[in-house]
Amino acid sequence: MLEYVALIIMLCVGLILFYAIIAIHDIPYEIAKKRGHPHLEAIHYAGWISMFTLHTIWPFLWIWATIYHADRGYGFSGTGGDIGKLREKLGLIEQRIAALETAKSRPVVASSETAGAPKRTVPPDASEVDNK
Repeated sequence: MLEYVALIIMLCVGLILFYAIIAIHDIPYEIAKKRGHPHLEAIHYAGWISMFTLHTIWPFLWIWATIYHADRGYGFSGTGGDIGKLREKLGLIEQRIAALETAKSRPVVASSETAGAPKRTVPPDASEVDNK
């Protein structure tokens, strides 16, 4: 009778250990799911593969899952507000480039105050009239 009790205890301990190993290997997957990681399935499959590679890649899965943040991606500093500032600066730069390109496409006309300068052939812009 004692042999059967010992066998049942050994089976229960074995099942608990088996479940614990699977639960431990799903920790990176659960972290990635909580953070909305874009490589969620890859982390999950790699967790299963790590059981067959003697757990050598499991620490890297933990790092891979925890380094991603939904608000800033894989960035290490700053917040998502920085992107808005960068987009605003990019818009200003695009406006300046467009203004420079339109100024470059107009013919260059020398000022009439310059000695020997030809007469202006291009009508003045509104901005030039306001400046005078």
